[in-house]
Amino acid sequence: MFDVEFLASAANPQQFPPETFPEYAFLGRSNVGKSSLLNRLAGKKKLAFVSSTPGRTQTINFFRVGSRLCLVDLPGYGYARVPKSESAHWKELADAYLLRRQTLELSLLLIDSRRGWMEPDRALREYLEYHQRPYLVVATKIDKLNRKEEEKGMREMRAEVPGREVMPFSALSGRGVREIWQTITKTKS
Repeated sequence: MFDVEFLASAANPQQFPPETFPEYAFLGRSNVGKSSLLNRLAGKKKLAFVSSTPGRTQTINFFRVGSRLCLVDLPGYGYARVPKSESAHWKELADAYLLRRQTLELSLLLIDSRRGWMEPDRALREYLEYHQRPYLVVATKIDKLNRKEEEKGMREMRAEVPGREVMPFSALSGRGVREIWQTITKTKS
C-alpha cells in the first residue's frame, strides 16, 4: 500500500532524526491501540510492535511514509508498573518532542472507546491545548462495543471536546482508516 520504513528509535532528543517531513504523533494511554492504528494506517501488520502488556513502547519511534511524512509512536502513559524515574524520563522525552519539534503537524490523541475520557487523557488534551498543538481525537477499540454502547460512548467523548471531531477506529475491520488519512492529508503543509 505505502512505502513505509522504520527511521529511528529515540531514547533521548539527540537521537531524533532530522526534521525532514511533516510528522504525525500518536499519543495515548498504554494499551490504547497506538501500534495497531499505526500498523493499519501503514498497511503493514508488524510495522509497530503490538503487545498485550502495557508499557512496551519505551522510546519514540519514527516511521517514514514514502517521501511525504512521518508517523511517530510515543510511549504510552498511565502504566503504573514502571519505576517513577522511568515514567519521568518518558514524560521528559515526550515534552522534548511535543514542544520542540517544528515538523509536528498533528497529534492523534487516542482514547479507548470502552473507557472514555480518563484524567490522564484530559491532562494531555489540556497540555496540547495550552501549548497550541493541534490534535485529532481517535476513539479506538470501537469494535468491542455494541451499537448502543458505541452511540453513548461517542456522544460522551464528543461532549468533552465540543466542535471537535472524534473519529471511531477499529483495528479489526479498519474502520476509520480512510477518514484518519484524509485528516492527515488535509493538515499536511
